[in-house]
Amino acid sequence: MRDGVHLFTAVYVPKDSSRPYPFLIDRTPYSVSPYGVDLYSQTAWPSPDFDKAGYIFVFQDVRGRYMSEGTFIEMRPYIDNKKSKQDVDDSSDLYDTIDWLLKNVPNHNGNAGIWGISYPGFFTSASIIDSHPALKAASPQAPMTDLFMGDDAYHGGAFMLSANFGFYSSFKPQENPQLPAKTPVPFDYGTKDGYEFYLKAGPIGNLSKYLAGKSELLDDQMHHDTYDEYWKARNLAPHMKNIHCAVLTVGDGLTPRICKVHSAHFTP
Repeated sequence: MRDGVHLFTAVYVPKDSSRPYPFLIDRTPYSVSPYGVDLYSQTAWPSPDFDKAGYIFVFQDVRGRYMSEGTFIEMRPYIDNKKSKQDVDDSSDLYDTIDWLLKNVPNHNGNAGIWGISYPGFFTSASIIDSHPALKAASPQAPMTDLFMGDDAYHGGAFMLSANFGFYSSFKPQENPQLPAKTPVPFDYGTKDGYEFYLKAGPIGNLSKYLAGKSELLDDQMHHDTYDEYWKARNLAPHMKNIHCAVLTVGDGLTPRICKVHSAHFTP
């Protein structure tokens, strides 16, 4: 990236080199596993139809997660006025990624697309602002947009207790680069009764102690219990400008999220 940070990126190139292919990118905080040139993901494509259609598939650990360098920031705020190479966000990271791919991966046709679901959906939305000219299409699907106003953290001001703790009990700060655990160990609630667990925990602040010193991400959710600057800076909606690619946003039908379609002709 422009600030010198390296992001781990797995690139899968079709064996058939008789024609050029577009890039299809997925940026994730959940690991691009498996890692290593001898390992091949069999389940990472959007669907077998994409495999048959022909793409160069690109999977990237976002900044500060798993094998990527840098510091992870929850729903990293977009920087409107970047004054130096140290001013980075997800839009600059995708721009630099595409720029690198075009220069270093052979047999491409100069076009790229990006997609993602839920948190990767957020990274799709955040990445297409001030987009690279080679980015032609994007599909953020059920993307996180404003965690406080009716999304995953708060609903109408109500803290989503079990949803938040259930997520952050496994999604914790990392000392990266770091490989994922070979055998993930789920959080032990000590009971099959969720109501009993939270009742015994007592005041909500007590939940931090269950995360063994890695509660920063959960603490941010709990402590910012009003729509303050922390949340406003992370609301993508006001920044969805200067987008030059075709966009298909897919909602999940359950929670209100960004739903805009930018129409443009795109030929893979």
